[in-house]
Amino acid sequence: MKWRCLDHTFDLATRGEIMGIINVTPDSFSDGGLFASVEAALERARQLIGEGAAIIDIGGESTRPGAAEVDETEEIRRILPVIETLAKSDPGIVISIDTCKAGVARAAIASGARIINDVTGFRDPSMIAVAAETGAGLVIMHMQGTPRTMQQNPSYLDVLAEIRGFFEDRHAALTAAGVDSAAIVFDPGIGFGKSLDHNLEILRHLDQLSVRDRPLLLGVSRKSFIGKILGSDQIEDRNWPTVAITSYAREHGATVHRVHEVKPNLEALRMTEAMLRVK
Repeated sequence: MKWRCLDHTFDLATRGEIMGIINVTPDSFSDGGLFASVEAALERARQLIGEGAAIIDIGGESTRPGAAEVDETEEIRRILPVIETLAKSDPGIVISIDTCKAGVARAAIASGARIINDVTGFRDPSMIAVAAETGAGLVIMHMQGTPRTMQQNPSYLDVLAEIRGFFEDRHAALTAAGVDSAAIVFDPGIGFGKSLDHNLEILRHLDQLSVRDRPLLLGVSRKSFIGKILGSDQIEDRNWPTVAITSYAREHGATVHRVHEVKPNLEALRMTEAMLRVK
């Protein structure tokens, strides 16, 4: 259960890790505009690192349902100053770039990022080429449709089987291109082309989604399905339920957790791990 990310390796056999989210965007669903300036993004990154984030995931294009597309030049303009400054200030920081564009991914890795987090699951052959060329750590996410269309009546015959099949297919395609299997983690894509029932089915059966002994990453932080269950439209009402899911998901096999609020989720992760070791 080791995850190799260029010159850094995470040992996830007994200890999970937290990936802190920074959206350098004006329109992300929960924090759009808050960290759109370089200064605000850097301040937030340092806060998340101080709270214990092992990875900082930086994105320059919103993937919320219906979000407008951003061209490659603009996306690079948003993310590169943040990545370059963070990487220079502390070379030990593990930075992830959240993108589905090969040019953005290549520029980010060249500037100090170690992980490529692609919500489209490396379907684009040019993204596979960048993965093979750079040796970066990879997050392969499952999504039905595109961010613009994914929530328009998503349907599956068997959501778990389809996700597992997608993971198997992507693993085969990437390793055939020369990617080391140890660089890969899988994300089932909660909220990406899934209904409330699909999301709950995935969470109930996380232990059935492991493919090729690769780790699972889970991204549920503040997502709308939590608000639907709670009957609340308030983003802040989703923070503690996110913590609850982090604890539950760690027990059921997810070892990397992508969240907005690092400290409470890390505390839940470590407490859960302490109890699991007692068994």
